[in-house]
Amino acid sequence: MSKKIAVILSGCGVFDGSEIYESVITLLCLDRAGVEVQCFAPNIQQMHVINHLTGEVAEGESRQVLVEAARLARGEIKDLADAKAEEFDAVIIPGGFGAAKNLCDFAVKGSDLSLNEDLARFVQAVHQADKPVGLMCIAPAMVGKLFGEGVHFTIGNDQETASAIESTGGVHEPCPVNNICIDGTNNVVTTPAYMLASSISEAASGIEKLVAEVLAKTEG
Repeated sequence: MSKKIAVILSGCGVFDGSEIYESVITLLCLDRAGVEVQCFAPNIQQMHVINHLTGEVAEGESRQVLVEAARLARGEIKDLADAKAEEFDAVIIPGGFGAAKNLCDFAVKGSDLSLNEDLARFVQAVHQADKPVGLMCIAPAMVGKLFGEGVHFTIGNDQETASAIESTGGVHEPCPVNNICIDGTNNVVTTPAYMLASSISEAASGIEKLVAEVLAKTEG
């Protein structure tokens, strides 16, 4: 039977949603592996909207995370509130600042972050069932809150960001863009992606390894 993988998105666009290249590379790798994929996103308002041409906050604009994430999933996406851990073999969360703004509030609260309730419920249930979870770019900011004290992760080599995440219980491991950090005890795989990448091919080098490792762990 084909494996079924959940991909959790946080909007559409690097500055206020899911990083588009990271999301597409993840979906491409999963499709090439022949697994079934279901995308999810929380049915909430974005923290804010960023004009990606100027980098400025688009004052007075509002967008909805699930609706925006549907752009990436070509409409094939479900409300994260409906996700059931028993239906999936693994979860992968691409980065982009939406992971730190819409899936949690790390972007504004740092180590005092809180998690979206639907995300926490689903991902923690997957983790408690000893199924693998992959996170990339800034998404590993959530690992301490999600998985508890001692979980190993990487966001590359940004020590200030790493220290903030370590304050929540995680243990950071420096990692180049083309590699992954594997926490075998907690069944968690992370990679820096665009925390370090300067091109789409560099981002892909680590993401491809992350997806391969997550899928390998579903065979264990």
